[in-house]
Amino acid sequence: MAALTDIRIDAGILARTRTAIRTSMARRAEYNRVYNELARMSQRDLDDIGVARGNIDDIARQAAGF
Repeated sequence: MAALTDIRIDAGILARTRTAIRTSMARRAEYNRVYNELARMSQRDLDDIGVARGNIDDIARQAAGF
């Protein structure tokens, strides 16, 4: 039983984990926002801004910092 009493939770690890999760969620939200916005555009609108439909995923990833 002594081993169980020696378990301590490092607050720093928990804080870093929370920060990493929040960062990941924020990046995913930004990716989804950019991807959906571009995917909803017509081909003409995409042509006007110089984006090929096949590049939407790459552009969204870059915008989100992946």
